[in-house]
Amino acid sequence: MALSWRTSLLADRHRALGSKLEDWNGMGTAWTYAKDMALDHVAIRTKAALMDVSGLKKLYLVGPHSSAILHNATTRDVTKIYPGKSAYSCMLNDAGHFIEDCILYRTAPNTWMVVHGSGAGHETLTSAVVGRNAAIVVDDDLYDLSLQGPLAVDFLSRHVPGIRALKYFHHMPATLFGRPVLISRTGYTGERGYEIFCKGEDAGLIWDTILAEGKGPGIIPACFSTLDMLRVESQLLFYPYDMSQMYPFEKDPPGDSLWELGLDFTVSPGKTDFRGAEQHYRLEGKERFKIFGLLVEGSVAADMGDGVYADGKKVGVVTCGMYSTLTRKSMAIARMNVPVAVHGTPLEVRGKRVNGPAIAHTLPFDDPEKKKRTAVG
Repeated sequence: MALSWRTSLLADRHRALGSKLEDWNGMGTAWTYAKDMALDHVAIRTKAALMDVSGLKKLYLVGPHSSAILHNATTRDVTKIYPGKSAYSCMLNDAGHFIEDCILYRTAPNTWMVVHGSGAGHETLTSAVVGRNAAIVVDDDLYDLSLQGPLAVDFLSRHVPGIRALKYFHHMPATLFGRPVLISRTGYTGERGYEIFCKGEDAGLIWDTILAEGKGPGIIPACFSTLDMLRVESQLLFYPYDMSQMYPFEKDPPGDSLWELGLDFTVSPGKTDFRGAEQHYRLEGKERFKIFGLLVEGSVAADMGDGVYADGKKVGVVTCGMYSTLTRKSMAIARMNVPVAVHGTPLEVRGKRVNGPAIAHTLPFDDPEKKKRTAVG
């Protein structure tokens, strides 16, 4: 792994599980473990698993102007987000193109936590606070341990009073194993799950205790790359791996609209006062491609970069593929030409390991009504 500028305090635990700690956002991250990743996928879909996603970037935006800054920088109407609530949002550039997705956590009237990935979110907000009554604090000591799966709430309910009442996209301060934490009912799996934000010095104890106490019910550690399997099924995009930064256009510079990515739902109804809004609305109906699902014949996963063809002509590219041992289906997310991004369209995949028939399939493949992640009680 290349020299990282962020140090993982869980590195030894990940190495013990067979990880070589690949770099993500400057932090050593357990992309893989020694065991079969399919076991992690099955655990999250049927029981629960614990994953270290601390490589996500976390920052606090504080001050009287913090809400106004976020309202202008993101697609959400932040006035509707009260303390204890969070929202998934996007950031655009002046051309109306996607540059970052993030979760906005309101923790107090003038205090926000923003959790984001590898896009331009940090640079965008850093520029926005100049000359405003607000400040940004980056927190690399805040660890994010994600407990995902149907058994997650049962496990946490033994230790955290009121956890069953916590609604989807809400968060609460709590004490877990005697340590202060912020628990958020969010995740990147499509399952009912929780992200446990804790101090770095407490991460080892919380990680070890969950895995020790959860071993009996079947809670296991899961590697980061398991998210690729889960996100294909649940229609969750990952910058830049599904974007034109990875798959450039023949003539246009990199940059995708929310309409093309299927992320237009992140724009609050009627909101026009955010960066890139005018161009965003102008781009509606001018999609050059669409993110769409692909159901592949056979039991082998398509690889990122595999070509998608219709009548011998290339009409798309696979951005992420997976094979589920639970459903026995090979599924993929793909960037497809608009005319073929219609459920049932016969297609063909041509790639390294897969060369054969496929059909266009609406997304998500799993739990399209999101009943699992929003379940009550």
